[in-house]
Amino acid sequence: MRWNYGLLVLCIAGSLAAPPVLRAGSFVNFESGHVRPLALSPSKSLLFAANTPDNRVEVFRATADGLERLGQVAVGLEPVAIAARTEDEVFVVNHLSDSVSVLDVSDPARPFVKATLLVGDEPRDVVIAGPAHDKIFVSTAHRGQNRTGDPQLTTPGVARADVYVFRAGDLGGVPSVLTLFSDTPRALAVTPDGTKVFAAAFHSGNQTSVLNQLAVTTDIVFNTGISDGFRGLGLPAPVANVEGIDGPETALIVKFDGTRWLDSAGRDWTPRLRLSLPDKDVFEIDASSDTPAVVREVRGVGTVIFNMAVHPATGALYVANIDSRNLVRFESAVKGHIAESQVTIVGEDTVTPVHLNPHINYAQAGNPAEIAQSLAFPLGMEFSSDGSALYVAAFGSERVAVLDAAGNVLHRIAVGGGPTGLALDESRSRLYVLNRFDQTISIVDTTTRQTASLVPLGYDPEPEIVRTGRPLLYDARNSAHGDNACATCHIFGDLDSLAWDLGDPNGLVEPNPIPRVAVQPGGALGEFHPMKGPMTTQSLRGLMGAGGMHWRGDRNGGAAAPFSEMEAFLAFRPAFQGLLGKVTPLPLDQMEEFARFMLTVEYPPNPVANLDGSLTASQTFGKQIFDSNGNRSELGGDGNACQECHSSPLGTDGHGSFEGETQDFKVAHLRNLYQKVGMFGTAVPRIAKDGPLTLEPRPTPNQGDQVRGFGFLHDGSVPTLLDFFRIPLGQFTFLDEPGRTGTEKVRQLESFLLAFPTGLAPIVGQQVTLDAASPGTPAQGRYALMRQRADAGDCDLVAHGRLETGGAVRGILYEGGLAYSSDRDGETFTETELLAKIASAGAVLTFTAVPVGSGLRIGVDRDEDGWRDFDEIVAGSDPADPSSIPSAGTAFLRGNCNGDGKVDVSDPIFGLAYLFTGGEAPPCLEACDSNADSEFDISDAVHTLLFLFSGGSPPGLYPACEITNATCASSAACP
Repeated sequence: MRWNYGLLVLCIAGSLAAPPVLRAGSFVNFESGHVRPLALSPSKSLLFAANTPDNRVEVFRATADGLERLGQVAVGLEPVAIAARTEDEVFVVNHLSDSVSVLDVSDPARPFVKATLLVGDEPRDVVIAGPAHDKIFVSTAHRGQNRTGDPQLTTPGVARADVYVFRAGDLGGVPSVLTLFSDTPRALAVTPDGTKVFAAAFHSGNQTSVLNQLAVTTDIVFNTGISDGFRGLGLPAPVANVEGIDGPETALIVKFDGTRWLDSAGRDWTPRLRLSLPDKDVFEIDASSDTPAVVREVRGVGTVIFNMAVHPATGALYVANIDSRNLVRFESAVKGHIAESQVTIVGEDTVTPVHLNPHINYAQAGNPAEIAQSLAFPLGMEFSSDGSALYVAAFGSERVAVLDAAGNVLHRIAVGGGPTGLALDESRSRLYVLNRFDQTISIVDTTTRQTASLVPLGYDPEPEIVRTGRPLLYDARNSAHGDNACATCHIFGDLDSLAWDLGDPNGLVEPNPIPRVAVQPGGALGEFHPMKGPMTTQSLRGLMGAGGMHWRGDRNGGAAAPFSEMEAFLAFRPAFQGLLGKVTPLPLDQMEEFARFMLTVEYPPNPVANLDGSLTASQTFGKQIFDSNGNRSELGGDGNACQECHSSPLGTDGHGSFEGETQDFKVAHLRNLYQKVGMFGTAVPRIAKDGPLTLEPRPTPNQGDQVRGFGFLHDGSVPTLLDFFRIPLGQFTFLDEPGRTGTEKVRQLESFLLAFPTGLAPIVGQQVTLDAASPGTPAQGRYALMRQRADAGDCDLVAHGRLETGGAVRGILYEGGLAYSSDRDGETFTETELLAKIASAGAVLTFTAVPVGSGLRIGVDRDEDGWRDFDEIVAGSDPADPSSIPSAGTAFLRGNCNGDGKVDVSDPIFGLAYLFTGGEAPPCLEACDSNADSEFDISDAVHTLLFLFSGGSPPGLYPACEITNATCASSAACP
């Protein structure tokens, strides 16, 4: 029987489930936002660039002709900011690893990590300050397993921003930590003399908050319960849609105008607000003292703050941000004018926002000339030495703007896709621009204000679906005026910590195809009214497995596919016209690219959970409540278990439910609850159905200053999880029992939910550097924990560094069973041997816990071509180029059936032709045995295809090949 081997290959490949570009688990997309991804050495001779997807820093030398690539160094996961303190020492912020890598670049061709500084959750920026430039400032969230002390997530009035301060002469010492009264910080800036540091909140807010629907309604019953002498005013008109159908009663967004809380209609709700939002955006820190301290707080700068720069002559601070218009009700009113990109100039006593796009006529959409001039999402900022020019990277516009001191846009320079970081070299009349979409560096001639050349950044392990789909999240040219995109609210694919009322009075009531959860009786869920009221921005992370989208699930695949995430995301296509105001529809093929990209973005590990995955006593009790069945008198309250609706692993599976609200909702996932803390104070009484119950007084008195105006639930109107479980008409009853009150039970459940798993184990990303000084120190214990978690399957474990004084920088992969392999095939170490090398003077290794399945790539085979990195270096091929491998015939490569020196789709085709159609004999039969079972048959072709296209295991390359064929033995040798 003769086989049609071409058809056979197509059939096998067609049955593979995964996209052909992504090997399962080898790359995880976190979509971390760049803050300071480029840095020049003090002499301007070296340029350091963050290669974020490859978890490396690339090193270039500035030459007369441009940039010369010198070397690279593996750092932590998701590097986003770099600062060079001296010619020999560089600091790199690793956003996902909660760490700062300290680089020794004394030999820039062979840099290595000499120390790792542990900081709070999701660090974002780093600057060098102090009169002697000997203090290292790092911005982080006020949480994370590496910070000491209780972050007080459930305590009112607690600041949520930390700045760590390290001393250059004592990097191993305990850092100072300044806690700032704002939400998670991002940007830092320093004056030229180093005496002042500025720190800015990221989601700083704009003094908007939300009133729960029970505080808005005119219903006398609820107003009596609130008992504050004020009666709700109800929703502003209109309250019915174009069909004349009244919308549901909903919450209402209000904004503080300096003295009163007003809604979009100008009505005063001040008596109903039980919190204050001071809107502290930027903090000035005295960096000259031994103990840096905040000396000034600046308010009213912007809603989302991206970056800052200090004018070198005047000392004024320039802050790149967007100002969001979330007080405006309805999609038709917001359409194409969601937020404004601006630079706010902060003087000694003044705060002056400057609109970057004053040319826009918001009354007319789709003007090509207007769109071409617009600047969206100002990120990186660099001043000329005399302050006459401020360069600003417009991330969503493929432009770098040149501003004068007043903030006027003088020039727009075309660069690559997604410019994020800038570095200015005035002696060479150059501006270096890192382009995130393209993975390139534009070299701009600052005299002609044109891009002179483009330099590849370095190896990019991202799948093609990530590279092609990413620009659609940020490209503002797909909007009415060229200044907004999906990322206006979904900042770096996440959220903006605001609520928006994007209902549509001109919309129609539509059927709800979302199936109800099995434990809840009843038929179809309530229809979708277009006037849905305020909804907090949801993250675009972790969408796979969550079914329909939006809080109600009103973006879905219809009755035929209500759980399809792909169809649900495609249902957002009309938003490009309806919300962003794009005049023409986004082409369907681009929307599909966008969807495929967004479905790759994942949540980071939970920063509240213990690194070893264990639960605290409170979390353990809380999990018992979450998992328990309906008979919960001992554990919680009546009703069904939380788990029956909030199913694992996401907290939802896409079903909907009736929740005692005026609308029906999709069951919400639970993976980012820790991001929502910081709002306290409510006008809604906290009661339950029956008791006795031990409850704090509600409604609360005014809780004073808080860092957020939005909390939990779809509209953000519930300040805390404790409030959520105690709301009127709620479905939860937590009875007091001997030894444990109902409130204590809720606190335990709250504790578990704040640590809810995100899909990655808490250990993922964590790092530790070991050297001769490490044995017996906490670093040694930290290493042991990381290795134990690798043994438990929580992560892969890799290491990079020197194994001997002055030696080459090497890669190491933990194989399990206390055994390690290196980036040179056949070279292995036991743990004892490896630690003995580290104990010798001069050896230094940095261990990193990486996502399961990514260890081989990150640790020892950077380009995943089957050749280990050091073997390629020795052989003269490029370990960062999968098309560059050692010359054919120099080594045995299992899977390389046709003998061309690489493994690709031609190999299974060649082998199948030999097996079934009398094709040419392989030059080395053993090489065709891809699955290493000592037989060459059709299963080998399948094995290779699964490896290439569906995330299957690689050909059995190492360590044994046992060449027996004389042809193989004469032309190749086992590596």
